[in-house]
Amino acid sequence: METPIERMASRLARHPFLTGMNRRQLALLADCAMAVQFTKGEVIFREGDPADRFYLIETGKVRLESSSGLCDSHSGWSWMFPPHTWTYTARAVEPITAIFFYGTTLREYCENDHSFGYEFLKRMSFVIYQRLQAARNRVLNMQDRGGTLQAGEAVAA
Repeated sequence: METPIERMASRLARHPFLTGMNRRQLALLADCAMAVQFTKGEVIFREGDPADRFYLIETGKVRLESSSGLCDSHSGWSWMFPPHTWTYTARAVEPITAIFFYGTTLREYCENDHSFGYEFLKRMSFVIYQRLQAARNRVLNMQDRGGTLQAGEAVAA
């Protein structure tokens, strides 16, 4: 019979972001994770609040909102870097199933186990790289249109 940690580790192993992590690393993640659900329209986190958690979305869609009116459609690392404050509000566009991680605990695990921390940071860095490239492409497309932004677009540097 599997323990709750083992069940969560098995679930984590199936998520594309974590594919290939070893059992020890998955066990560390499972130790600070829990399954969560959000209903359509529910706020997942709010701009300006402490970013003390991290989510892996399993099913559903999330919309990011910003009080500035500018919103990069990709985010997710505020919990990892100081000042650990959400830069956007996240709202469920449709029902969401996700895995919630206690960000403060996860940061401690990364700091205390450099092998784990390096592996996790490589994965986060790759996502950040992909998202910055997407933002760059949007800016280049904007320049091709004479420098105008359309509704829903954002500028990221």
